[in-house]
Amino acid sequence: MDFPAFPDAPPLLTQDEKHELAQPSCSIQRYKAILEEKTAAYDNLFHSLYPIEKLVKGLSSVYDEALQSAWIAKGLDQEESVSLVAVGGFGRSELHPKSDIDLLILVKDDATPQKDKIEAFITLLWDINIDVGHSVRTISECIEMAAQDITVITNLIESRTLYGSEDLLANLKLNTDTTHMWDGHTFYKAKLEEQKRRHAKYQNTAYNLEPNLKECPGGLRDMQVIDWVAKRHLHTHRLSALIDKSFLSEDEYIQLKGAVGNLWRIRWALHMISGRKEDRLLFDHQRTLTKVFGFDDDDLKRNVERFMQGYYQSVAAIQQLNDLLLQHFEESFLLADANDSIEILNERFQSCNGQLEARSPTLFQDNPSAMLELYVLRGNNENIKGIRANTMRQLRDSLDLVDDAFRNDSKNTDLFLDIIASRYRLTSILRSMKHIGLLGRYLPEFGAIIGQMQHDLFHIYTVDAHTLHLVENLRRLWLPEFKQKFPISAQAIRHLPKVELLYIAGLYHDIAKGRGGDHSELGCVDAQAFCERHGLSKRDTALIVWLVRNHLFMSVTAQRKDISDPEVIWEFASYVKDQEHLDYLFILTVADINATNPTMWNSWRASLMRQLYLETKRALRRGLDYPIDADMQSDEHKQRALEALIERNVDFTDAEEVWSKIEEEYFIRSNGDEIAWNTEAILRHRPSIKPLVAISPLGGRNFSGASKVFIYTPNSRHLFAVTAAIFEQLGLTILDAKISNTTDNYTLDTFVVMDVNENETSLHLDQERISVIRETLTEQLNNPSLYESLVQRYTPRILKIFNSPATAHFVSQPEEVWSALEVTAPDRPGLLALIGQFFVNNKIMLHKAKVATLGERVEDTFYITEEDGELITDIDRMRSICDLLKEKIDRFSQAMD
Repeated sequence: MDFPAFPDAPPLLTQDEKHELAQPSCSIQRYKAILEEKTAAYDNLFHSLYPIEKLVKGLSSVYDEALQSAWIAKGLDQEESVSLVAVGGFGRSELHPKSDIDLLILVKDDATPQKDKIEAFITLLWDINIDVGHSVRTISECIEMAAQDITVITNLIESRTLYGSEDLLANLKLNTDTTHMWDGHTFYKAKLEEQKRRHAKYQNTAYNLEPNLKECPGGLRDMQVIDWVAKRHLHTHRLSALIDKSFLSEDEYIQLKGAVGNLWRIRWALHMISGRKEDRLLFDHQRTLTKVFGFDDDDLKRNVERFMQGYYQSVAAIQQLNDLLLQHFEESFLLADANDSIEILNERFQSCNGQLEARSPTLFQDNPSAMLELYVLRGNNENIKGIRANTMRQLRDSLDLVDDAFRNDSKNTDLFLDIIASRYRLTSILRSMKHIGLLGRYLPEFGAIIGQMQHDLFHIYTVDAHTLHLVENLRRLWLPEFKQKFPISAQAIRHLPKVELLYIAGLYHDIAKGRGGDHSELGCVDAQAFCERHGLSKRDTALIVWLVRNHLFMSVTAQRKDISDPEVIWEFASYVKDQEHLDYLFILTVADINATNPTMWNSWRASLMRQLYLETKRALRRGLDYPIDADMQSDEHKQRALEALIERNVDFTDAEEVWSKIEEEYFIRSNGDEIAWNTEAILRHRPSIKPLVAISPLGGRNFSGASKVFIYTPNSRHLFAVTAAIFEQLGLTILDAKISNTTDNYTLDTFVVMDVNENETSLHLDQERISVIRETLTEQLNNPSLYESLVQRYTPRILKIFNSPATAHFVSQPEEVWSALEVTAPDRPGLLALIGQFFVNNKIMLHKAKVATLGERVEDTFYITEEDGELITDIDRMRSICDLLKEKIDRFSQAMD
């Protein structure tokens, strides 16, 4: 391949251009034209793969010269008591196309500069569209502020004089050095605390869907923290000096520069394509950047994932070296004068001030298995806080010893199983092993998913980050505070015969993501190989493989199928077979949902999982040879409802009179408490002919976010469409809908709804809002207006990016009372109302709907019949319904965008 010939240096201002800009008569348009021309030249060099370091430094030099010329043009070159100083990133001589430029106009104490000239200078910069941040301060003012504010002293560390006397800045730096304020120890502690707060804003993870490449963990700011601490404490002026001081190896320095260079290139491209200062990798930017960086095949989703994997690998490298160097700094700066407390653990390791340390500088080269033993010791000793920096570096330098022979050595496989069985800090240990590179080397299949993102709104973490979050969730179930939030899971995990099998299944459940094909099936192969290599029994292996294969089975059943149908429960229980498999699968599923996206575990999903678990548990106790009869379930529900109504002093004969007019399916699929609530509401509402609207929390202290809305009103073909539109306008999402009819032409509709933002508390605690919902529904259902006019919400920006074609198909049910139609489509306001109207127009009766919003898409199941109640069985009729519905949804999605 022929590479382009680059100039030795990117273009700066010519002497004529500098002279022209320095003239007071130079126009604003000329300033803009010259800077735009130079920036365009730099952008062209960027596209030609010019070294990014030279571009960043070169563009900074262009603006140095432009600012110097502007300073002269406004007569400030005659002001001997004033200097123009670059600070912050500009002070480091680093500039991206749309970065802001931070300036300090430094004034000698007791001097009185001409303010009109300074104002004219700043006004000129604004007029020529330079995003400038500036301050005008005397030396004394700077000293006073620097002593109080860590950000001020940080900016001064990176300051340089652009024009004026160098003595002013030299005097300021002399009076703000470590002998006067912010000694190395104090500065380090403050910067470390500042970094912790910044990381917390991003949930302490670099693996966000739309990361900020500057501020997120592993971002450019983390590299700058290293640089700042080194400059303040070690008085170095370049990062490479850390090599001479034995804080960085040459390989680590090259790795760090490469990772930073990649982020610089991405940031430069972001500024180009957005036309403004931008550090967020928004979804729409990610798609454009894949093309800028040469990912240009037809698979856009895969292109974005490949591009982002490179980004995540860069931030992981920065985060790893940031952790290593800060640990090294802490040992050198804070603990250097302390008396070391040494505890010999064995012939290979010791604890030094609570930090694990290798007793030999060649330990891992001499005994590679010690790399795993290190983490076994950490996982079983509560008093060990971490690992010494020199030991971590020795481990990193020995990773090439982890090969197939190492992986297949029984000593090492036993050690890894000991790590999985750690008493303490399992998640922290696995994360440490991942950051240092050991986990990906020991489990190459795990190494393949590091940085592997999924380009959607459902999976908000990379696959590796999600996997370790899952393991963390499993470990948290042992904590008292999580026992209250997840009572069934917390109880079940304490009765598992081998909890470590659950951790292994968690590690492998998504191991095959990104390979194409069914990741559950492909993951089974890797899980099987792991189990055999680690000598697990056939029974334990079978359980782990079964969990990996079926890790989505329970959530899919709960969210897509009618789990009020006894046949569905019997079919699920028959597949699970026994209580042990149910417990393992339930706990894994709960941890998985919570690790996928924190907003996914809402009150509705919690209640679905709880219902499916408890009903399956009952079925297993009853015995799979005796599936529950639908009539028996109906009678049980009625009996429970009667008991509840009698307790409320409701005449049971009145209740039975109401029930006599309701179809039997209602009693099969509604529990006793719900039947009692509906019945009492109807009896109190009579003889009013207005629609009845009753609202209550979903039930249970752990499921308080969602609410049930019960509607009793004369039947109408448009009822579901109108109701869906009203809920949409009220900012509510329908999660579930059950529709039952009476012999006197009334309908009983029960909707489970939640705030559209899935706010767990906003609805059921807001009595004023509940009143508005009730009054709006009553008014609109009594005098229904055209439902399309009710939907007025705009499609959010992030949803518009995802507009894949809709799918629709019929699926079989265990006992076909209704036909099940599954619809997958982009999430758009008004979609449910559209589908409801489609059913009306095509003479389809809707009986139940299960609605699941998974990020940018919805996966809904509608239980339907023909208008006369007959099943839809004709193949041509099914095909016609699916084709027409898909076409209608696709047109609607495009129109909404």
